[in-house]
This record gives sequence, C-alpha cells and structure tokens, in this order.
Amino acid sequence: MATMGTTRTRERFSLGEMFAALGLALGPVVALGFSRFAYSLLLPPMREQLHWNFAQAGGLNTSNAIGYIIGTLITAWVAQRFGNRLTFLGSMTISALILLLSGATSTYTMLLVLRFIGGISTAITFVLGSALAARIRPTLMPVYFTGPGLGIIISGIVVPTALTSGSGGWRLGWIILGVAALVALIPTWLAYRTLPKQNTQGSAMLRLGDFRKLSPTFFGYLLFGAGYVTYMTFVIALLHAQGATPWMSALFFIILGIASALSTLGWGPILARCKGGWGPAIVSAIVLIGTLPVLLYPGFPSALVSAIIFGGSFMAGPTAVTGLCRRHLPSSFWTAGIAIMTAGFAVGQAIGPVLSGWLSDYTGNVSAGVWLAPILLLLALVIAVFQQEHRLLEEHKQDSNTGHKDHSTIRSS
Repeated sequence: MATMGTTRTRERFSLGEMFAALGLALGPVVALGFSRFAYSLLLPPMREQLHWNFAQAGGLNTSNAIGYIIGTLITAWVAQRFGNRLTFLGSMTISALILLLSGATSTYTMLLVLRFIGGISTAITFVLGSALAARIRPTLMPVYFTGPGLGIIISGIVVPTALTSGSGGWRLGWIILGVAALVALIPTWLAYRTLPKQNTQGSAMLRLGDFRKLSPTFFGYLLFGAGYVTYMTFVIALLHAQGATPWMSALFFIILGIASALSTLGWGPILARCKGGWGPAIVSAIVLIGTLPVLLYPGFPSALVSAIIFGGSFMAGPTAVTGLCRRHLPSSFWTAGIAIMTAGFAVGQAIGPVLSGWLSDYTGNVSAGVWLAPILLLLALVIAVFQQEHRLLEEHKQDSNTGHKDHSTIRSS
C-alpha cells in the first residue's frame, strides 16, 4: 500500500517535471510581465517626456495587441514548421531583443513597430508555453501561470530604480528588462531539455464544430482581455492623477505581482471543480471587484486593496481557459485551441487600451477611461455563463473510430 501511494504521488509530478514547469514559466515572465505589464510603469514618464496624449499611449498597447493576435494565429503553424523547442526559445529571444530596442528610440512610429513585432513574438511564447505546460501535468499548470506575477514583481523593483536615473530613466528600464529576459533564456533552455519527448509533439487544427461549441468562452475571453488590460494599462496613470508618488506606484505594482504569483497556485483546484463556463465567469467577477476600490475610493489604501484582489485573480483567466481547452479537446488540439482562444483575448486587448485612452482624452479624466474595465468585465462574466460542458473528447474518439473526418477547421496559421 505504501508503494502504491508513493507511485501515485510520483504520478502527480516529479522533480524534473517541476523544473520543466518553472523553466517554462519564465516564458510568461518575459512575454507578459516584462513586455506588456511593465509598460504601465514606464508609461507616465514616457507620456510626459515624449508629449503623448492618452490615446497615443494606449495606441502602443493596441499595436502590441494587434501583433499578439497575429502571433496567436500563426503559433501552431510555426511550431509545426520549426519545432516546439526552436519556436519557443526563438520567440523568447526576439521578445528580449525588442525590449532592448525599445530603450534605444523615442520615435513614436518606431515604438509602434517594435511593440507590434513584440506582440507577435510574445504571443507565440505564451501560447506555445501554455500548451507545453498543459502537457506536463494538470497539477503543474498553475506553476506556469505564476510567470506573469513574477515578471510584475521584478518590473516593480527594476523599473522605479531605473526611473530615478534621470530623464532617460525609461530607456534604462527597457534595457534592464531586455537584459533580464536574455538571461532567462538559459534556465528556460535547460528546463525545456527535461521535457519528455511525447510532450513536445505538434498540433492539429481546431475543428469548426469545436469552435462553435466553445464560442461563449471565446467571446467572453475577448471581453475579459479588453477589461483587464484597460485596468493594467492605465491604473498607474490613475494613481499618479490621485497623487501617488512613483514609489507608491511601485509598491502597488509589486503587491499586485505577489498576489498574482501566490494566488495562481491556489486557483487550480478551484477551477478544476467548475464545469461549463463557470470558471471564467467566477474569475471575471472577482477581477471586476478588484478594479472597483481604486475607482470608488481614491487613495493609496484603496489602491492596495485593488492590487490584492485584482492581482490575486486576473491571471486565473488564462488558467481557466487553458484548463477548459484541456478538458474539452484531445491533446493534439491543445495548441490550436489555446491559440484561437488567445486570439480572442488579444482582440480584446487591442480594443481596450485605445478606447479607454480616447475616453480619458475626451473627458480630460483618466478615471473615465479606467471605468471601462469593470463594464467590460461584467459583459465577460455574463457571456461566459452561457458556455456549456461538451463531450468533445468522446466525439473526437468516435470520429477516429468510424474514420469520419471533419474537414472544416479553424486554422491557426
């Protein structure tokens, strides 16, 4: 009996699998923590020194999100053509170089181009990493999603320190993040080598019928992406408008990152019990609640409450959707399924910042734009509830046994 218990424990995960999950988690550290979320800290000095309005500031994130959409759609094709290892590590390398180059120019058009290319590379990193993490062990999936929180914590420490160096501090911030991203490639490469061969297979294309049955999750995830990124893009600017000092903003960011990293590990068991779209719906509800304190009660104490609630829930969105794809689809469809869902997520992230920026410019008040976040998250919650639990795995097995082939596919290339 003791032997059986030990065997079952090992079946949950081994040290090698834990190391692989931690190594893969450095992908979202770079792809989200550094490349996307750190922009929130760098935005106020960049906007002030480069004389941007809020729409222009949001436009950089929109450019990044448009690239992200393209990246999600080509991930499966690129991985099939070049292999998972080269694709994953190559996209991480490009993302690191984009961070370095972002500190080398102040031209708005060039920054738009860099953010666009970075969007493509970071999408490939995140989507492929999600699919690879899903193939290790279900119990280790949350480890992968601690990556963005860790990236936020590191950004919250590094960026404010860089900003104290003077008017060019925002440039130094990008460069330091780029160097850190390059360093992260080493443990990621070592960890990737430990993945079993069966965990590095290619991906099939998602069937159109599968997409239709998962469409509430797709559209809910789109609105979730628009809502959460609106908050993340402009919340630091909102804190500055409310009188927060740069170090208060940094503390807010670090607490948000700590809450994200710690809570992600606890979301797995909760989401595993949720059927249909209730996982994404519950996450949307809590993230919505997290956006409200800083809007309803201006002041640093409310901001910290917001950081804890929002930080403790927003990365559970990708966790919930990845788990839903894993639960509904055969493993060969995971990369394509996650890619399609992430494409919807990216569309929302393209719309949210520029619309929020326009509202802020129109009203002359950044809080007006940030109020868009809870509205979009409420819509995401409502749509997610309509997702039903489908037996797609059984349908695929039946089609395979009968020799039936559905040629209608959603291509991610």
